[in-house]
Amino acid sequence: MSGGMGAASMISRIQAIIFDFDGLILDTETPDYRSWQAAYAEFGLELPLTVWQANIGSVDLFDPYLYLEEQLGRSLDRTAVHARRRILDDELIAAQTVLPGVADYLDEAGRLGLGTAVASSSRHSWVDPHLQRLGLSNRFDRVFCRDDAGDVSKPHPAVYRAALTGLGLLPEQAIALEDSLNGVYAAKAAGLACVAVPNEMTRHLDFAEADWRLESLATMPLAELLLRIG
Repeated sequence: MSGGMGAASMISRIQAIIFDFDGLILDTETPDYRSWQAAYAEFGLELPLTVWQANIGSVDLFDPYLYLEEQLGRSLDRTAVHARRRILDDELIAAQTVLPGVADYLDEAGRLGLGTAVASSSRHSWVDPHLQRLGLSNRFDRVFCRDDAGDVSKPHPAVYRAALTGLGLLPEQAIALEDSLNGVYAAKAAGLACVAVPNEMTRHLDFAEADWRLESLATMPLAELLLRIG
């Protein structure tokens, strides 16, 4: 992790901050895991976090239905499991608010003249209503989801490439903020500098691939971060 370029010089090079959504703006990941834990518990089983973590930041690297069936040794009514789990998941997510520091980073980006965007492995049908609920729909210049990138999710860099194309920027002109390893891999594969901001689900993972790590966006102002990763 490097430093040394002045903040003014760094800001003149960087033109946009690109935010992941799930786990970075809104903690949907902890509720998702908790609701799956409850689903497994109905069958007297556990879902280890180490197993679940492989899919955080992506959508198709782990199939919780298949894993549950493998542990049970039989097939199950996936529709019924989904319905029960979805009720709990929605309740837990509805109680979540914008994660610390996100609003401050958006405010500071505006003061610094930087663009802002979302790049998510989720679809617009998931991201857009949550941004509206959180009062953030008008805070981002653009929102890019996997349905803008051939329905390909992270760690593939497609959604970041779509974001860069949509923003009209080169990779070196933007910084990604990510909470997951899959997100970091996607951003780096697209050529962006990436700051890891782990949450409850990911804070014990090794983010060596990231250019910088923050425990929360609230722990460091954006201008200082630009200075440190310059």
